[in-house]
Amino acid sequence: MTAKQIIDTYISFFQKRGHRQIGNSPLVPENDPTTLFTSSGMQPLIPYLLGEPHPAGSRLVNAQNCFRAVDIEEVGDNRHSTFFRMLGNWSLGDYFKSQEIPWLFELLTEGFGLPKEKLYVTVFNGFKNIERDNDSYGIWSELVSKDRIFFAGVDKNWWSRSGIPENMPVGEIGGPDTEVYYRFDDVEHKPQCKDNPVECECGKFLEIANSVFIQYQKTEQGFIELPQKNVDFGGGVERLLAAIEDRSDIFQTSLFTPIINSIEQESGKAYLKNKKEMRIIADHLTAAVFITNSGIKPSNKDQGYILRRLLRRSFDNFYLLKGENIRAVVEKIVDQYIPTDEYLKVNFEEIELTILEEEQNYGRTLQKAKSFIENKYEERLIDGVKKISAQDAFILYSTHGLSPTQIRSLGYVFDEQEFADKMEDHQKLSRTGAQQKFRGGLADHSDLTIMGHTATHLLHQALRSKFGEQLHQTGSNITSERIRFDFNFDRMLTPEEIKQIENTVNDKIGEDLPVHFEIMPLTKAKQIGAIGLFDEKYQQDVKVYFIGHPGEKFYSVEFCGGPHVNFTGQLKKFKIIKVENIGKGQKRIYAKVNDQI
Repeated sequence: MTAKQIIDTYISFFQKRGHRQIGNSPLVPENDPTTLFTSSGMQPLIPYLLGEPHPAGSRLVNAQNCFRAVDIEEVGDNRHSTFFRMLGNWSLGDYFKSQEIPWLFELLTEGFGLPKEKLYVTVFNGFKNIERDNDSYGIWSELVSKDRIFFAGVDKNWWSRSGIPENMPVGEIGGPDTEVYYRFDDVEHKPQCKDNPVECECGKFLEIANSVFIQYQKTEQGFIELPQKNVDFGGGVERLLAAIEDRSDIFQTSLFTPIINSIEQESGKAYLKNKKEMRIIADHLTAAVFITNSGIKPSNKDQGYILRRLLRRSFDNFYLLKGENIRAVVEKIVDQYIPTDEYLKVNFEEIELTILEEEQNYGRTLQKAKSFIENKYEERLIDGVKKISAQDAFILYSTHGLSPTQIRSLGYVFDEQEFADKMEDHQKLSRTGAQQKFRGGLADHSDLTIMGHTATHLLHQALRSKFGEQLHQTGSNITSERIRFDFNFDRMLTPEEIKQIENTVNDKIGEDLPVHFEIMPLTKAKQIGAIGLFDEKYQQDVKVYFIGHPGEKFYSVEFCGGPHVNFTGQLKKFKIIKVENIGKGQKRIYAKVNDQI
């Protein structure tokens, strides 16, 4: 099976069981300041797992493009990747364990043709006052041999946005999960491994499916059962393909082999002798292609920083192998993914240009870094080699963006242990800061954030009323502290225009207009003039928010998932803090509402 056939088989399987397909949400989330990238199919659905009605109903299915930056340092082994496609099906208070588990087993064995004797299962072992998941164990016992079912603790078989139960804040939801692993016969255990998926970390057991049963909510007194019990399934396409093809190395599957072959051809090196380097190149360039496709440019902040880090790490390894034409590798990646992501073909020139420009920029960066060292050390040799301090090596890494490998290619040596210690301290700080950025999930839904969300609709319409309907939103980020709203406009706004826009929004707040939503077919939403980006994330039924009195012409009609206030008067006051140019005909407004002011 190809990756596309896996996706099509999966979607069809659950559509036949009453599920509605929902769209592939943007890789760079909208209106979610808690995360830089969509890291799971579940992430955009958290409001509905919490009880908000979904436009498509209570049984959902999709295939979601995902990126996990926390896996960057793991890439290089036989199973980790930063970019992947996640298959997902959800029950929002509908079916539960007794239907999900048999369906999952049927999908894996009949839909994908995996031999059941190769499948191993883990279930939740319980934690304090949370009971062991004997229900899942009992269901699995009817499907697979009991000697292939293992209990595991909260570190492996529990899900919440905050991790283990002890880390969950009061009010957060979570629950046990059951995971399915595929066993590879060609992988030899490490001495410390035991022959089961709970106590083996060598890659002999590959996790290919995970069903989460979201059935608990944390309270001051402990955990209580949720009135709406949810199912959240996730399965990575790349890992499923490895199991279906019985390839313990995901980079040797039919998806990655052509990409690896192009790296071999451009470098003149063999994969079997350069696995780690070629895996990094293949994964990082693939992720870079999709991030670039989302409109992100390499920079020193947020998503742009991650993109730059991916590209430079791939360049380092490509140069280490004496690779000459990275363009050919990028072209092969796009060729491989076009069957499932056709828009890459349309955006290919911009993707390629962005990557090649960063390669040129990196070349200049390397030269500046070399000049920095040469000017400081004046090319003096110590014991016959060009030795620099670990601190300067770290400066080259943190300021100039050079990896340790690239510093050594430049011909410099340094105290590796001292550098590693500095790196560890740096990574601890980075992980602490990244816990919020990369944990994913629901944006802050405090009252002020909800007010800010509603204010963007008023601001959007005020701008369009003033400057024309060719103006449209290109992005936003809303927190409890401020509103950030991006839009297309080819000049700076004058102080008078800024004041006019601010006054218009405040006038609509003063009118205390009602706010409500309706779920309707996409075609009808377009017919009534709803504002929105008509991309792949919209399906047959959509949620449209209206601001204004029924029976009159609405002031604003816009696609949105919500939530919003019930009346505009709840915003009290709107104030624009500043307007700035963010390049390429884009402007950004910072504003505040109510108690933010």
